[in-house]
Amino acid sequence: MSSRLESLNTWVAEVARLTRPQAVHWCDGSEAEYRALLARMQADGTLLPLNPDTHPDSYLHRSHPDDVARVEHLTFVCTRAREDAGPNNNWMAPAEAHAKMDALFDGCMQGRTLYVIPYCMGPIDSPLSRCGVEITDSPYVVANMRIMTRMGAPALARIEREGHFVKGLHSIGELDPERRFIMHFPEELTIKSYGSGYGGNALLGKKCHALRIASWQARQEGWLAEHMLIVGVETPDGQVHYIAAAFPSACGKTNLAMLIPPERYRRAGWKVWTIGDDICWMRPGPDGRLYAINPEAGFFGVAPGTSARSNPNAMATIRANTIFTNVALTADHQPWWEGIDDGKLPAVDWRGRPYDPANGPAAHPNARFTVSAKQCPSYSPMAEHPQGVPISAIVFGGRRASLVPLVFQARDWAHGVLIGASMGSETTAAATGAVGVMRRDPMAMKPFCGYNFADYFAHWLSFDRPGARLPAIFHVNWFRKGQDGRFLWPGFGENLRVLEWIIKRVNGQASAIDTPIGLLPRQTDLDLEDLPLSDEARTTLFEFDREGWRAELASIGQELDRYGARLPAALRQQQQRIAKALG
Repeated sequence: MSSRLESLNTWVAEVARLTRPQAVHWCDGSEAEYRALLARMQADGTLLPLNPDTHPDSYLHRSHPDDVARVEHLTFVCTRAREDAGPNNNWMAPAEAHAKMDALFDGCMQGRTLYVIPYCMGPIDSPLSRCGVEITDSPYVVANMRIMTRMGAPALARIEREGHFVKGLHSIGELDPERRFIMHFPEELTIKSYGSGYGGNALLGKKCHALRIASWQARQEGWLAEHMLIVGVETPDGQVHYIAAAFPSACGKTNLAMLIPPERYRRAGWKVWTIGDDICWMRPGPDGRLYAINPEAGFFGVAPGTSARSNPNAMATIRANTIFTNVALTADHQPWWEGIDDGKLPAVDWRGRPYDPANGPAAHPNARFTVSAKQCPSYSPMAEHPQGVPISAIVFGGRRASLVPLVFQARDWAHGVLIGASMGSETTAAATGAVGVMRRDPMAMKPFCGYNFADYFAHWLSFDRPGARLPAIFHVNWFRKGQDGRFLWPGFGENLRVLEWIIKRVNGQASAIDTPIGLLPRQTDLDLEDLPLSDEARTTLFEFDREGWRAELASIGQELDRYGARLPAALRQQQQRIAKALG
């Protein structure tokens, strides 16, 4: 091996001495290696083959019943100074965290294989990409990392060339919830994760590297690592506008990334291209615009609610070569989940028990599918472009049953940063804890920002400089409810009507009403033709509730107070400007 790899060889040897595995395997990412891993997991029962006629080369994995979601309360950012982690993160001193983790890792891989996974986040030849190495004792993690990243020999060659990488050490341990921690050491570009086999806790290239560590790297190096989908919208005249959108987990990111235009739009020539559904890395280009890559190579999507009606592209994507986690099974071994709407019934629930509604949902609410992005019918070849795609608009959004209109536009970049910083959403099943509680989730990064949010907001504001041609910023809310508690907006493919207005605003082709909270469309500014909206929907989705927004701005002010003196003055000024305009 190259002398450049001395630091990697040394680290692997140190981990092997600590964890004492039965064998060490350096992953090359080959098809033969993948087949051997699948065979090994089928042999020990951790992977079950699905119906080969309906879902060829697809498998079911069942995680431990106590290991089914991200564990935010056990996730730490370990910086030398506590203030650098900020009030948005759990903090532990690095020396204490290393000691705690190394005690857990001591001898934990006895009788197991230690896998070394070199991987690249982003196209292998992109200057925006960053590499890492995950060490794990989980074949399930290796198989998923092969789908989710550019893993193996090409990544190792880039690491040899560059001489640096993010270190990730993972063990499933005993899967004991009392012995489970996910530690991040941003100053050391290091991750240590113990006691969980669940995706967000165990696939260290995903949230741990691509968001928590990368957000720290991005601040040092002058770019942005964001919890955003990237979608290309092609207008009938052949122009493609790329939009980055930040929504909390299970708020429709994958649906929007794979949107299928309504029939009338399709006939007119509109097309939608999928770049990514979860993570976006953006860097200013020489022309002053922000250029984005999707650092991932696959989708780790939420299965429940995914159907031929809600997301036909996702259903087509997962027809083959897919690893399902914690879904139910039909009698003929097809994957099943609530909302699949295929007319079948589950025979076995996600725990492997005969299905009984008394035991709760058949599929876990956070059940997942892992699949290559290239299988998506709307996959864009631009997803592999080393320079990334230029971003025309950034969209923030969350689940808000009341107050927040269907769409509005920020006045300028600083106002847009406040809109992102004050985002609120009702919680979902992607994280442990109560569901349906409204919480602030700035830029949908609350669980994922690797440093103090006040510094993160300042970093966002710093992009507004001479020569910058920054994207316009918008906020959407697909989840407004009527008096009867039902959603007022049909969502799914119809969301293209909102994206059309956004693109027209970017191009200076659509009007808007100026309000204290931003620029709102009138009903007539959106194409609502053929859309069966109730009178209540037509009024409520476009209304501006001054009294309600006064209370919202007061709540936002209290949220900003949490960050103390580190909060950028520009954000406080924006909040006060809007509060004053509301009267």
